[in-house]
Amino acid sequence: MNNLNPRQQEAVKYIDGPLLVLAGAGSGKTSVITRKIAYLINECGIKAHKIFAVTFTNKAAKEMKERVSRLVQGKEAKGLTVSTFHTLGLTMIRYELDACGLKNNFSILDADDCQRLLSELLHKDNSPEADQKQALKWISKKISDWKNDLIPPVQAVSVAQTKEDLMAAHIYDAYQRHLRAYNAVDFDDLIALPTRLLQENQAIREKWQDKVHYLLVDEYQDTNTAQYLMVKLLVGVRGRFTAVGDDDQSIYAWRGARPENMVELTKDYPQLKVIKLEQNYRSMARILNAANAVIANNPHVFDKKLWSQHGLGDLIRVITCPTDRDEAEYVANDLVNTKLMNRRTFKDYAILYRGNFQAKAIETQLRELQVPYKLSGGTSFYSRAEIKDVMSYLRLIINPDDDSAFLRIINTPKRAIGPVTLEKLGVYAQSRGVSLLTACTELGLAAHLGQKKAVVSLHEFGTWLEEHQREILDNTDPVPKIRQLLSDIAYEDYIRETAPTPQGAEVRLENINFLLNSIQNMLNKAEDEEDKNIEAIIRKLVLIDLLEQQAEADDSDRVQLMTLHAAKGLEFPHVYMIGLEEDLLPHRNSIDADTVEEERRLMYVGITRAKQTLTLTLAERRKSGADFRSTTPSRFLEELPQDQVEWQGRRSQKSPAEKKRIGGAHLANLKALLNS
Repeated sequence: MNNLNPRQQEAVKYIDGPLLVLAGAGSGKTSVITRKIAYLINECGIKAHKIFAVTFTNKAAKEMKERVSRLVQGKEAKGLTVSTFHTLGLTMIRYELDACGLKNNFSILDADDCQRLLSELLHKDNSPEADQKQALKWISKKISDWKNDLIPPVQAVSVAQTKEDLMAAHIYDAYQRHLRAYNAVDFDDLIALPTRLLQENQAIREKWQDKVHYLLVDEYQDTNTAQYLMVKLLVGVRGRFTAVGDDDQSIYAWRGARPENMVELTKDYPQLKVIKLEQNYRSMARILNAANAVIANNPHVFDKKLWSQHGLGDLIRVITCPTDRDEAEYVANDLVNTKLMNRRTFKDYAILYRGNFQAKAIETQLRELQVPYKLSGGTSFYSRAEIKDVMSYLRLIINPDDDSAFLRIINTPKRAIGPVTLEKLGVYAQSRGVSLLTACTELGLAAHLGQKKAVVSLHEFGTWLEEHQREILDNTDPVPKIRQLLSDIAYEDYIRETAPTPQGAEVRLENINFLLNSIQNMLNKAEDEEDKNIEAIIRKLVLIDLLEQQAEADDSDRVQLMTLHAAKGLEFPHVYMIGLEEDLLPHRNSIDADTVEEERRLMYVGITRAKQTLTLTLAERRKSGADFRSTTPSRFLEELPQDQVEWQGRRSQKSPAEKKRIGGAHLANLKALLNS
């Protein structure tokens, strides 16, 4: 407690009723949450297994749990739940399978599987392919929104007001029926299903309210309707919870987040206590002054003002460049120059932007200067083909009804089972009301297929997988059996044959090894008996972003390139924000939709990532196709406190001689540093 400031201590010690902690950027909210968990266990006598803490990312949950383990050790910490919302939902579904209408071996479909299923359902509409692609994106978002708002298909149909809404509602209904046939759920179901259970089933609601004696919620501003209701139903009338959030950092409305949920708390809990954490431990005062000035232009129910004891710091630089190419060149050169002159590391620097397309010009310049960089927001670990292949085999092992997984791996590697055979298999399985895998080994298939070779191939595959299923599920050490399965299908040879280069093949094989080692580690570390089986591990793996684990281990000296959305929760000594122009930040879509307030919050998030220096750049002309278009400086630049800002204009491009002189100066600086 001695390490906490008075407001933080007050937030930790207040347990008499519902509490909202308004935690500004860099104000130490994780310390408050973790110390409060320790306080509840050590000082208030609440058993760890009765305390639940939820957040939005596996990385945040892992950090919280590690911090708590340093404060509460041994058996006192046993049973504590620190997880994401989706992992908590998965746990609840596992306990309430019958009520959810699921069998024990249910699957979680990933985004690609869901898109494929929706595409098949939409394809029956016979609309043009271009229209289908646009419609698929819209319908997918519509279904997700319905689930987040707890609207079932029958209600979606009844409230549909347009022809498009009605079509989407009917596809939603068919989509849900297919999920049930697959004994599967999607990501949105992990929240919607348990929340609806808590709403509709009093016995289940009372059982879970008895389990949750105290609930802590991180990043509360990012909750959607279903998550808000889940929290409300779990805490019940006792209202023993702490919600921690910052309405000024709510930047995910596009995926259902409702910052107004923080205001809803004041209505649902009139006795709600509000504590503001305004002391920032991250940034210099000028950076905070800029953040405060910009965000003050948004309407507020809760007012707060960040402050710091770190001193004023440097003026914030605003650099105007002739073109976007000049902007990239300036940022790259300035970064290298300040890095060399001040003997910093590359990983001290981050370059942030509104859209991924802005990274290309920066990458080009950094490569020319041989500056190492890391581009965040690349291919997700689970989106890699080899990982999806292995995961599909494992999903089918634990859930033979998972037709989506079956269709991915039936010809991976090739088994000479053509599309005509698969279509006939699908018709037969549908007529029998069984899964595709089950249909492979049924005696009636031969008469329906009429192709002896195809029947033999399908039967051999079905019986082979059943044998591996028994070996993997019944074994206390299943990972060697999984490796044997991959060896049986010569998957390594398949990777080497299909990879574009030998180096690419090695990377893919390393990814598979990383996945299998992760499964082994999860089995070794599982505390509960229920978590020590391969079925539970595979379901959890779908929810764990292994890319985060790899990123944590990557502490190499590289400049960080990422979108403003991806930067939330991170901090860097020196930050460049590029593209401070109307139509970019704020984005044109937000201007048209009159949602500039969220863009301003995004600007606030970007500013508060910086610890020591902040540089904002814009281009007078930006490349658009083959031509350049003139730009207008972002309105957010005018909202900055002008006495804290240093404006610099670059009106002409450097000559080749000037560029050569700067390059020579950089080289001389580098040699001087090496010789010192």
